Amino acid sequence: MDSALGTVALPAALAVIMFGLGLSLTVDDFARVTRRPKAAVVALGLQVVVLPALCFGLVALAGLEPVLAVGMVLLAASPGGTTANLFSHLFRGDVALNVSLTAVNSLLAVVTLPLLTNLAVTVFDPAGADSIGLQFGKTLQVFAVVLVPVALGMLVRRAAPAFADRMDRLVRVLSAVVLALVIVGTVLAEREDVADYLRQVGLVALAFCLLSLLLGFAVPRALGIGHRQAVACCFEIGVHNSTLAIAVAISVLGSVELAIPAAVYGVLMFPVAALVGWLVSRRVPDREAQPA
Repeated sequence: MDSALGTVALPAALAVIMFGLGLSLTVDDFARVTRRPKAAVVALGLQVVVLPALCFGLVALAGLEPVLAVGMVLLAASPGGTTANLFSHLFRGDVALNVSLTAVNSLLAVVTLPLLTNLAVTVFDPAGADSIGLQFGKTLQVFAVVLVPVALGMLVRRAAPAFADRMDRLVRVLSAVVLALVIVGTVLAEREDVADYLRQVGLVALAFCLLSLLLGFAVPRALGIGHRQAVACCFEIGVHNSTLAIAVAISVLGSVELAIPAAVYGVLMFPVAALVGWLVSRRVPDREAQPA
């Protein structure tokens, strides 16, 4: 896409958001995963294996248009982000675990996002599949938009931790504003067909969001993981970085239509995540009622 949205605004906005994520990370956040291996392995397994499989099943069952089906898988392959950490904080999850999972997920996404997107292109075979697939050059672009700003943010935090702390709230607010603007821009770009897209993808995006959140909480609890860690897993798995999915769809793959599922999901995830957060926080076991 040659518009200002695709070539300038989206890459710049995503770079700011990922830089802000880097400002909240340290090298120890990656190492911390090894100190809580069970919760991390369960969450990452759900994120990398279960959610994509669930998404493939949902879009096949719904009979989505091929390009929208690929867009849903692109969303499913996107990691969590600062919004997941915020929800975890609001509903008394283990935010440190969230931060660690976000760090690891961001690294994994450089590999898993192209693999899953290309698999979806092969399975659903949308029109213009050759341009939609993430070949090596486009995979390098994903690497650049995901990891380079995060690494720069981490370097700034290491050099000036007080500045990074002061910027944290501003970046969180900016991330929410950017997401809203990105969604509006995406919808406006496809305004002639948006009603039809909403009819097709709305229920699928809603179901995917709700099931992701519920599985993210229920599976860890069923496997004996503590309540606060399960809340962290719930939001890390259920609240995807839809800005990243939209940016990859428009800026890297050149398709606004491919970004529609992520835009719809970006609107739905806030009320759905708040509802699920309220539900899972109602019955905290007495022995876990106080933060560790």
